[in-house]
Amino acid sequence: MAWLIGVDEAGYGPNLGPLAVAATAWRAPDNAGELYDLLSSTVCQSPDAKRGAAPRIAIADSKLLYKPGGGLAALERAVFAAAQPAPASYGGLLGVLQADPGDRRRRLPWHESFDPVLPTALSPTQQTDAAAMLADGCRAAQVALPTLRARLVFPEEFNQLTEEHGTKGAALSHVTIGMLAQLVNDLAPDGPVDCVLDKHGGRNRYAALLQHHFPEHLIETQHESRPVSRYACGPADRRVTFAFRSKGESFLPAALASMIAKYLRELSMQALNEYWARHVAGLKPTAGYPVDAKRYRADIEHARAKLRVDERVLWRNR
Repeated sequence: MAWLIGVDEAGYGPNLGPLAVAATAWRAPDNAGELYDLLSSTVCQSPDAKRGAAPRIAIADSKLLYKPGGGLAALERAVFAAAQPAPASYGGLLGVLQADPGDRRRRLPWHESFDPVLPTALSPTQQTDAAAMLADGCRAAQVALPTLRARLVFPEEFNQLTEEHGTKGAALSHVTIGMLAQLVNDLAPDGPVDCVLDKHGGRNRYAALLQHHFPEHLIETQHESRPVSRYACGPADRRVTFAFRSKGESFLPAALASMIAKYLRELSMQALNEYWARHVAGLKPTAGYPVDAKRYRADIEHARAKLRVDERVLWRNR
């Protein structure tokens, strides 16, 4: 049996809210091929595809399945089909994903009491049906239900990591590869591991970063280019390969990771927007991206100063 791991992020560009990174690990028969093919009776890349009378579970790049204002149902259907046993709240989901080590979110006033019941847009029947559908499809394909991980990096830590590593791209790479290394260690694989990660900005070289986080084996560089950079390490029977690809979300494990990261990011922004709306009348919510983030920052400045909210926990400098 082999492990197929995909990693992706959401929220790299904004000034407000966290960077969210997620990974999903699937155990499948050796040389089984693409998971989309193995699970084609259950999973699709379009929310419109059908399996008889019941829609299959759409797993794809979150940018294709989620639009601002369009609701979270498409994200939740995949996330809660895969997250078993299903958590019942935001805090429970973060616990299952090990997404907030040290409870850093508790230092943010907008997260102090934020723990909505989840899912927000699926009925209990829809949630149960999606979970059963994925379980049935995995069982038929001899694929284990995935192991899920995530990491939320809130502004204060994001700024610290950027200063430590020199650039925000390097900070993203260290968070992502560090989480991947911990996941591989937790899985203790007894067979090959194939990891696919979305490219980090314009970076094409990752060998030194991989060596830092996988020090027990020599990292071998196989190929480095703009479309894809490939590496490997470990003995033949437990070979770990890494592919940093443009549009890595075409790989199902990375696509689900993209959806988990986006879902966590959207919930965290909901916490931020709800908090400041209670203190600033008529405040328009934000997604946190640079131009609108500056508008939002100016709109809440009087309330921020009055509430003595330190700007370092609010604003990402890069």
